[in-house]
Amino acid sequence: MGLLSSFSNWRNERHEKFLNEMEESGKCPDCRGRGFTLPYSAYVAGYECPSCNGSGLFSDWEAFND
Repeated sequence: MGLLSSFSNWRNERHEKFLNEMEESGKCPDCRGRGFTLPYSAYVAGYECPSCNGSGLFSDWEAFND
């Protein structure tokens, strides 16, 4: 069980570090500031990011996730 909790702690710390980096740069964590998400197929155009409504801003992402 110690191994599982260590992995879980590492993953949570990594996610928090990523969120802090995105907040410092002002970018949406889901689309990384692009304003759109890429589909898995190369034949389909990108979709507007639903988390920031296509703005790519951390402030919009934060307001949507609160």
